[in-house]
Amino acid sequence: MPAGTLEQRARKALDAVLDPELDEPITDLGFVRSVEAGGCALTVHLRLPTSFCSPNFAYLMASDAKDVLAALPDAGPVTVLLDDHHDSALINRGLAADAGYRGTFGAEAEESLEELRLVFRRKAHAAAMERALTALLRRDPSLTEEHLPGVVLGDLPDTPATRALLRRRAALGLGTAPAQPLLVDDDGRPFAPDEIPLRVRFARAIRISIDGNAHFCRGLLRTRYPQSAADQSPRATDPRPAAPPKEKAS
Repeated sequence: MPAGTLEQRARKALDAVLDPELDEPITDLGFVRSVEAGGCALTVHLRLPTSFCSPNFAYLMASDAKDVLAALPDAGPVTVLLDDHHDSALINRGLAADAGYRGTFGAEAEESLEELRLVFRRKAHAAAMERALTALLRRDPSLTEEHLPGVVLGDLPDTPATRALLRRRAALGLGTAPAQPLLVDDDGRPFAPDEIPLRVRFARAIRISIDGNAHFCRGLLRTRYPQSAADQSPRATDPRPAAPPKEKAS
């Protein structure tokens, strides 16, 4: 028998479900309102910071939650319900019928679910890459801009930022071997040396946007559902901004 009760294992499984825009587990964000197990049946209620959170993001999280719960070895019927959203009825019907994203939203579903995932996986990778580079520059201030094209994954310290980057690369099908270059585009192509400053600034902007949105949404959720504060996990301390790489001395 698997360790733990079905409810405990269900909550643990939900750790794998990420908010696509905030790149954090819905369990850490406090989006899981309740998990109930009745025999082998599971019922999960989700809540979001506002009633008008993007319907496609809401559907993606709810759909992923149902998928990870249905994959539990001894889970029977799984019901995932999104509460207090302006499209709750539509999304909940679609989930119950296993209608899929397009089947749920019809003509409003301009992108496929996989296209939507890819957009946010790429943003998450850019942010993770910038965090890892920032940690490395803080660890070794002697690194200059001319060194960055030669930095590989094996140069990174074994930190949560590095491990997160490797997970994001794996999700995109990018190389994770120690000899792989750190600074690569969405398709795994290394940045050209003259592109690096602009590319790094762009990645930093994405990371700041993700971090700022996560902080804002956590606060909105606590305002909307005061009891949710107890369900939110503290955020890992973001790396302090590193000084820009030193320019080569003339």
